[in-house]
Amino acid sequence: MSEKHNGAHGHKGVLETDPDLPPTAIDAAVADAEDRRWTPAKIALWLGIALLGGIAWIMLAIVRGETVNAIWFVFAAVSTYFIAYRFYSKFIERKLLQPDDRRATPAEYKADGKDYVATDRRVLYGHHFAAIAGAGPLVGPVLAAQMGYLPGTLWIIVGVILAGAVQDYLVMFFSMRRGGRSLGQMAREELGVIGGTAALLATLTIMIIIVAILALVVVNALGESPWGVFSVSMTIPIALFMGVYLRFLRPGKVTEVSLIGFALLMLAIVAGGWIAETEWGVALFTLDRVTIAWGIIIYGFIAAVLPVWLLLAPRDYLSTFMKIGTIVLLAVAIIITRPEISVPAISEFAATGTGPVVPGPLFPFLFVTIACGALSGFHALISSGTTPKLIEKERQARFIGYGGMLMESFVAIMALVAALSIDRGIYFAMNSSAAATGGTVEGAVAFVNGLGLTGVNLTPDALTSLAGNVGEESIVSRTGGAPTLAVGIAQIMQGLFGGGGAMAFWYHFAIMFEALFILTAVDAGTRVARFMLQDSIGNFIPRFRDTSWRVGAWLCTAIMVAGWGAILIMGVTDPLGGINTLFPLFGIANQLLAAIALAVCMAICAKKGAFKYLWIPALPLAFAAVVTISASFLKIFSPVPAIGYWAQHNAFKDALAAGEESFGNAPTVEAMEKVVTNTFIQGTLSIVFVTLAIIVIITAILATIRAYRNGGGDETEDAPVPSRIYAPAGLIPTPPEKELEAQWNALGPAKRPARSGH
Repeated sequence: MSEKHNGAHGHKGVLETDPDLPPTAIDAAVADAEDRRWTPAKIALWLGIALLGGIAWIMLAIVRGETVNAIWFVFAAVSTYFIAYRFYSKFIERKLLQPDDRRATPAEYKADGKDYVATDRRVLYGHHFAAIAGAGPLVGPVLAAQMGYLPGTLWIIVGVILAGAVQDYLVMFFSMRRGGRSLGQMAREELGVIGGTAALLATLTIMIIIVAILALVVVNALGESPWGVFSVSMTIPIALFMGVYLRFLRPGKVTEVSLIGFALLMLAIVAGGWIAETEWGVALFTLDRVTIAWGIIIYGFIAAVLPVWLLLAPRDYLSTFMKIGTIVLLAVAIIITRPEISVPAISEFAATGTGPVVPGPLFPFLFVTIACGALSGFHALISSGTTPKLIEKERQARFIGYGGMLMESFVAIMALVAALSIDRGIYFAMNSSAAATGGTVEGAVAFVNGLGLTGVNLTPDALTSLAGNVGEESIVSRTGGAPTLAVGIAQIMQGLFGGGGAMAFWYHFAIMFEALFILTAVDAGTRVARFMLQDSIGNFIPRFRDTSWRVGAWLCTAIMVAGWGAILIMGVTDPLGGINTLFPLFGIANQLLAAIALAVCMAICAKKGAFKYLWIPALPLAFAAVVTISASFLKIFSPVPAIGYWAQHNAFKDALAAGEESFGNAPTVEAMEKVVTNTFIQGTLSIVFVTLAIIVIITAILATIRAYRNGGGDETEDAPVPSRIYAPAGLIPTPPEKELEAQWNALGPAKRPARSGH
């Protein structure tokens, strides 16, 4: 990389530090020496991690008996994540990005106490993880379990290392260097008017779809559940208290407020169970789905306009305790109880594409069904939305961006294991549509046993007894992934805590956990959507780019909330169940957005002159482009009604024209008309999304070629500003970081620069 384009070293003469303050960054040579210092204990540790991971992968991929033990999934995932974070993410940091902690981040030089707030890296990791970890890592792997355990496991773990975490890290870093600009705005600056306009339109429209689907999953999980409604609602006042506590009462006391918040969260969960058993609690908190949808719409607006330190950051940080805590607890339970999984490595439906859960063959539909656990375009919007406006120091982007995505991938692996641990017959009974099973136990037994699955012999008693154990009237055709995951979690957790009598508690705990998990992505997504729209309008009316301008912020928030709120209400009132009709569109749109993000990153790297390492974003871009364009074309052109939107649209349209009163999975004329309308909308949006994505990818390739011919391109980073604060880069400070931290702590309050955040 040339000196001209080297962000870490090209501004040595500019970044003069304050002589009255300690250094704002660890010396580059000291940091490099610390990274390269290998002791015998350190060598033994990494050899042990590599050996454990190697054995686990051999057990999963090569040594296949009739069953496979679930512990190998945990060991394979964790070992691979550690190695990837320590070596590959460090390689990207050192060779491609070269962060410089002497440069102030936007959170410091644009601090406004509302959107730009320097936030403790531990709080921000929690906020970022909570924001990115929505429905995808929970629902997608459950649905994809239909295709066997090996394809999903490989995609989740290998995909996140080479694609998902790379995208999140690069987008976050490049946005941070550009004042926290949104992905669409960066595309406009890097790709020109045509590519930039296509990217802006794609990101705005896809964002509306994504947030609507996330909200719809929450509505389905909380519908008619007083326990869930109470517990999730209580996280809002708890978060407000935490925000005020950290801001005014006890600034900087992150551990203290964390313990208080965690205790209050546990109390809210337990109290939800108590209240759900009272008459007044049931009457007050049992809400229908339309009411919950309106509540989420109102909440989304409020969360997006309040200062980020007051609600969004502490609420997401708070929910992260539950998210990571539950997943880690699930992993521990798997290691202790060691459940055996009888699902084949690659199932009967992987090649045929005739599975009842996810229609279509393994390629390309596995890769768009499992979205957020491996690669997710939604993350690029968070990584160029709220997070780069909150990050304290440049070197923290690796921990928050790459490390945060690894944690989400682990969530996806645990969700996959939970789904795989369920009896295969019960899995298909829960995830097949009501049209296929008739919605009855007898119908489900007949349908599942008629699939011809090896070793599957479902009985009515198996379904009725499981429903009784989890406290539900029926588990037949509980589609959407969330109930299946809850059953899987309950089965594993009751083996460690409480025995069979605790199944109902763990099932409802898991349902509430999923709702809380996903709702945090709705509030962060709404705020990011507001930033995106402000950036877009700002191209014509510059005042809108000022995120602190309340009129612009409120107006743009209202527009975006109205957009996803309208689709949410449509999905909630859909007679066929909105999640079934909208989730395929969600998956493809999400991955097309990832391809757009990686294309922008490739163009930026080329303009920096980093041609030697251009393969880092180009490799996942090529894969994502092939997968998503293939899936889009199949959804648009496939003549099979179960796969193609237009084929299904025409089939139902012809049935209506022939005077049919029911057809396929639509039991009434009204439902048939709804299918015709929905498939028209989905088919049209699919054409729009894939066209915009292809335009962006082509313009990014042309920009990359131009940069290569010119030896680089125009720099679009903000001018460097010297930093006046210091913070460690990772979760645990290194010895040199501890020494520098001690110097800063020794400064008196009068000498220490004021910080705007937590």
